[in-house]
Amino acid sequence: MTSPWSIGLMTGTVLDGNIDIAALRSDGETIAEFGPWRLAPYPADLKPLLQETLRVAADWGFEGPEPEIFREAEERVTQAQSEAVAAFLDDFGLTPADVAAVGFHGQTVLHRAPEPGRHGRTRQLGDGRAMADRLGIAVVNDFRSADMAAGGQGAPLSAIYHAALLKRIGADPSTAVLNLGGVANITFVDADGRPHAFDTGPANAPLNDWIVDHGLGDMDRDGRIAASGAVDETRLAQLLEHPYLVAPYPKSLDRNSFTSAMAKGLSAADGAATLTAFSAAAVGRGLDLLPSRPTRLVVCGGGRRNPRMLEALGHRAGVEAMSAETVGWRGDAIEAECFAFLAARSLRGLPISFPLTTGVPAPLAGGVCHGLTENAR
Repeated sequence: MTSPWSIGLMTGTVLDGNIDIAALRSDGETIAEFGPWRLAPYPADLKPLLQETLRVAADWGFEGPEPEIFREAEERVTQAQSEAVAAFLDDFGLTPADVAAVGFHGQTVLHRAPEPGRHGRTRQLGDGRAMADRLGIAVVNDFRSADMAAGGQGAPLSAIYHAALLKRIGADPSTAVLNLGGVANITFVDADGRPHAFDTGPANAPLNDWIVDHGLGDMDRDGRIAASGAVDETRLAQLLEHPYLVAPYPKSLDRNSFTSAMAKGLSAADGAATLTAFSAAAVGRGLDLLPSRPTRLVVCGGGRRNPRMLEALGHRAGVEAMSAETVGWRGDAIEAECFAFLAARSLRGLPISFPLTTGVPAPLAGGVCHGLTENAR
């Protein structure tokens, strides 16, 4: 039987103004076919609302009632992403009957990792029921809560999809996957086929914020600003003393766990160079924690477009780094594909998190399903 299509949605914490949408034909175990994908821009007025929501969420810190802005932002996110999916289906000739489910990650506004004696918490904005009603398609959302309720980190969830991608290209444990979004996370599959995954440190979030704060745009495009500066090696050495970097995994980070304040007092160019070097060097510290050290990283996420970041990975992490496209993957689509894959797994009750990825005691299913239809059963 041919596997059905699933649609995956992702919007990262870097707030690049796009909704990542991808179709994937999968049974949640193997990848049968890559379908269409696109980056769909948010309405222009939504990005400022989300930026303010993230600011308010950081102040809230899970203490007291949720801020009122969450309600407005959740409605707007759900509406915008529902409309984007509807347009995607129309443009690529798909109907609701062709799609088993939509994997709707939602917009992360706050993530707090567990600590001894305290479970973690996470909040993604997105109303799965409203989206299912709007589209007439089953929607799976809230992928992280069950994991965190079981004592897990709630992140990263991409490991099982990265493992499927690695299997598809016949990779062995010398090759791992690095995602460079707001935060960096690594996926390594050992010789027994078990996925290991964790957040290594920051990726683009501190660098992007630094560029914005200096009025130089919204990101360091092509690494040009970092390339014009010099790494403050003394500052970098101090940053690399952070205890998170040597803590055993599973472990995870919030977008604001490492901030642009790490470069405070440096020039714009030197700060960009130092933040780029730190993100890369933190990856190297993470690789040192694995049972065997990969020699090659396939890099996905927006950071793969920054040649200075890829160069820094070679220099600071001691590993060959290549973009996802080098091995035939669609680098801009992988995170959305992941949530299509996780939606397919959720429909079948398959686990999406594991002891060596999020720290749950045993492999655990997750995701909340809304509006199941016959083609999603």
